[in-house]
Amino acid sequence: MGVVRGGVVATSSVDATSYVGRRTEAAEVRALLRTERLVTLTGTGGVGKTRLAVRVARDARRGFPDGVTFVDLASLRDGGLLPNAVAEALGLSDRSSGSTAERVLEYLRTRQVLLVLDNCEHLLAAAAEFARSVMIDCPRTVLLATSRQSLGVQGEQIVAVPPLPVPPDDDVRATELTRYAGVRLFLDRVAASCLSFRLTDDNAADVAQLCRRLDGVPLAVELAAARVRLLSPRQINERLAGGLGLLTTGRRTASPRQQTLRATVEWSHELCSPAERAMWARVSVFAGSFDLEAAEDVCGEPVLDLLEGLLDKSVLVREDTDGFVRYRMLETLRAFGQERLDESGDADRVRQRHLDWVDRLTATADQRWVSAEQQVWARRLRQEHANLRAALDWSLREPARAGTALRIATRLDEYWRVRGSNTEALMWLTRALDATPADHPGRAKALAVAALRAAWLTDLERADTLVDQADAANRGDRWTAAFVTYVRAFLNMIRIKPGSRDLAASAAAEFRALGDVRRELHPLFIQGVATAFLGELETGRSLLARMIDLSTAHGDAYYRGIAKFGVAAIEVAFGDVDRAEIAALEALAIDVEIGNQFGAAYHIDALAWVAARCGRHQRAATLFGAADPVWEQAGADAGVATSIGHREFVKASRAALGAAAFDTAFQAGRAMSIAAAYRYALGEDGPADTARDGGEPDPLTAREREVAELVAKGMTNSEIAEQLVISVRTAGTHVRNILVKLDFANRAQIAAWIAGTHTR
Repeated sequence: MGVVRGGVVATSSVDATSYVGRRTEAAEVRALLRTERLVTLTGTGGVGKTRLAVRVARDARRGFPDGVTFVDLASLRDGGLLPNAVAEALGLSDRSSGSTAERVLEYLRTRQVLLVLDNCEHLLAAAAEFARSVMIDCPRTVLLATSRQSLGVQGEQIVAVPPLPVPPDDDVRATELTRYAGVRLFLDRVAASCLSFRLTDDNAADVAQLCRRLDGVPLAVELAAARVRLLSPRQINERLAGGLGLLTTGRRTASPRQQTLRATVEWSHELCSPAERAMWARVSVFAGSFDLEAAEDVCGEPVLDLLEGLLDKSVLVREDTDGFVRYRMLETLRAFGQERLDESGDADRVRQRHLDWVDRLTATADQRWVSAEQQVWARRLRQEHANLRAALDWSLREPARAGTALRIATRLDEYWRVRGSNTEALMWLTRALDATPADHPGRAKALAVAALRAAWLTDLERADTLVDQADAANRGDRWTAAFVTYVRAFLNMIRIKPGSRDLAASAAAEFRALGDVRRELHPLFIQGVATAFLGELETGRSLLARMIDLSTAHGDAYYRGIAKFGVAAIEVAFGDVDRAEIAALEALAIDVEIGNQFGAAYHIDALAWVAARCGRHQRAATLFGAADPVWEQAGADAGVATSIGHREFVKASRAALGAAAFDTAFQAGRAMSIAAAYRYALGEDGPADTARDGGEPDPLTAREREVAELVAKGMTNSEIAEQLVISVRTAGTHVRNILVKLDFANRAQIAAWIAGTHTR
């Protein structure tokens, strides 16, 4: 089975522009990856470490049957979240009570994966600790890291990435210049912005001098190339000559290449207008990417013309999202902007505005979660997750801001669950609770939400403690009291203890009286299922029907999927098996659409129950096998999560088929990719469809297969992002990973491959 979702490559420019040079370095790194466990690409900022890592990983993919996964660490500021970033890139949900690091190591322990950790320098200790653990516990996993500094781990092989070759002097004819990769990069980037420029014998010396002055550092070369629309290479040389001297004398401890890059960045900064310089500093507060509305909100002024100026100067990179545009800054330029922001004395004000923007954004998303806008907000929150982390981190550095952090961390529990990040969500909420005083008015609600998150992680003792603390801290607030009751009902249901029905009924009634439809929904599920299992099937049906009607009326998909599972569970146990199958199929389709892998695991399992009850034990065993890796990647144990139903129907099918036949069918399902498991469960394919040419397993993950299908329909990355409710950047990453895994060069080849799989 291939690796689940590839992570995010650090910069869009890696994808949007051509690759120049690096054949020797790439060959050296590929050779090391065949024999070593950890290879680190080191070098100054802007020298092209990420681009080289991407190319090497793409070329080396055949040596890693379980996949290549990229983990972008650039926007991460808390080293403790590094395992979470890796888990997210691997597609692992953190549903269990174990640590995320343990979850990742468990997943990698038996897999031959190439894991690329990009931009480690600001998280050096965390990256080193993680790498050390992988090297000890995961003998088949190979790490490729990029960092300005080596990780310092025993067994690490360090490859210093040099600048691109440039001419040794100016006495070079135009026809000879293109032998040098540094010049080719310059010409390639100039061609993209200035169609009229031509390399001639008249300007060859100026181009050679410029590329040599920039020391062949790719980022410096690209920044200079962006100015050719306004200045000739000779004019750029003249301006750089003074800037280099001034900067070098002020930074004698920096290496020559660092001085060169800094001089080029400083020069690009000087060429900006004062307003553009201020904008550069202010938007550096964003982590990851941002849009126009966010920039206007945080900067507090019209910014469109200023952003256009920074785009024109290659300070910002544009990302298109189906009619909407987002902006991103390379980390080297972001770091420079943050230096300027700190020097301006305006840093706290701008960061406070950024925090206030995240506060408003999450408040609005929280209010509109159960609505027809749910998927829009889920997509928006995924796009802004790096900014959410950055705001929480900054707000928790000062006690005076902890109340804002508590508000933000208490919201959007469903988003965190769909994302598969309950552990991270609970971590932020715990930190915020630790930072706020005991008499804070939001504390009881926050404790209750923390208890719910612990319950979803099946950390039941912690959930008990937290819900008791929430109850004790509550000062007569009806909503919080109802939420505490709801959490107690949920805990009883997980433990299969009596009392869950009555507690859930009480919570649902109170939320209904308060007019909170969103919070009434899950208690209705608990009440409906518990009621049916206590022998009142019709009443249970009516309660789940109310949950479905409310969800549908408000445009919600998340809770509708949960309600459909409830219907499947009670019908397969006590009622109409056809109704159970329809409900489970509908629930699975919903969760595939919204990317809720945890829910999908339940629904494939439920379809196995249906098959077993109908006597289709071969299909049941295959479905149990198909569900197994989905449960695994969701971080849950089917025997615990679905309890009696799973165990009883597995036992029935094993008895009907015999142990050997059951195990054979189970392994056939287990061998499916997750995408193939979804298709088989939905009745779209049979088990044979899980193989490619020559009987090889499907190399694509569930999400990658979805993306490939949409590519085959001619969709752009923006359209794919809109369809799947993901960011354009993530869609682009999936397309890159598909190209890598299938050894293709373009989207047309993906479309042809998809067509071929449909005809086999």
